[in-house]
Order: sequence, then C-alpha cells, then structure tokens
Amino acid sequence: MNDHAATDAPLPRIAMAGPRAYPPRRSEFTRHFWDGLRQGTWQTSCCQDCGRQTFPPKPLCPHCWSPQVGWSALAPRGMLYSWTRIHAAPAVFTAESPYPVGIVDLASQIRVACRLVDMPGLDFTPGMPMEMVVLDYEDGPLFAARPTPSP
Repeated sequence: MNDHAATDAPLPRIAMAGPRAYPPRRSEFTRHFWDGLRQGTWQTSCCQDCGRQTFPPKPLCPHCWSPQVGWSALAPRGMLYSWTRIHAAPAVFTAESPYPVGIVDLASQIRVACRLVDMPGLDFTPGMPMEMVVLDYEDGPLFAARPTPSP
C-alpha cells in the first residue's frame, strides 16, 4: 500500500432506505472496489510502476500507461473544493432532489466528485474538512462525503 495519508479504518456507514436510484456499473475489474466499499474499505487502483493512484479505479495507469496496477487505500478525509445543490435532477433522481453534490480534494491528492451528506444546521463551504462515508442501500453501497470537524 502506498502512503497517501490513507488508513485501514473502515469508513463510517449511513443506512439508506430502498435501492440505489441508479446502481453503478460493475465490471470484473471494479468488482474489487465495490465489494471493498460494501465492507467499508475506501480504495482505488495504484500503478505498480509509477506508484500513482487513480480514481475512479482503472485497469491501466493513465499516467504512465502501465498495465501493472494493484489496489491501495485512499485517504478518507479531505477538503471541499466546490459544491452545488441539484434542484432540476435527471428523471431517475427526481425523488431525491434537491440534493447536494460536490468535489472533494482528498489528502491522497485525488479529487472525487460525489454526493454530499447534509448536516442539520451546517452550510457547505469550500475549504471545509470532509470525510468519506458509505451509503448503505438495500441493493449495495455508494460513497459520499460529509462535513467533519478539523482534526
């Protein structure tokens, strides 16, 4: 495992009602990611030649084009880079709107676009500390980020 400010501690979990509105595509390669996320493991592909992580996970390194990739833990914390609240959602997400989405810069130097978890009485602000979480739906997991106190 590379040292990208990652941890082996499982991600916090949030129980969600019902199935995912739009389940992610799974392939033989990404099965490792989704099965790990189900267990609370936050990981991505990491090139065995150049040592760089890539998210979303890829079977070929986009930095040096090496096919020698493995898996390594991602940092579960970072900072909110930007965010917005979706009011005019695609049809499949209409029942969930309005909902916040954002871009989180993880401590492992990876930028992740994801759903944000609202916290009562707290507004999202670029630069605020965030942590990744697992949204546990009836048919499988999704990842999201929520505000967290500074360490």
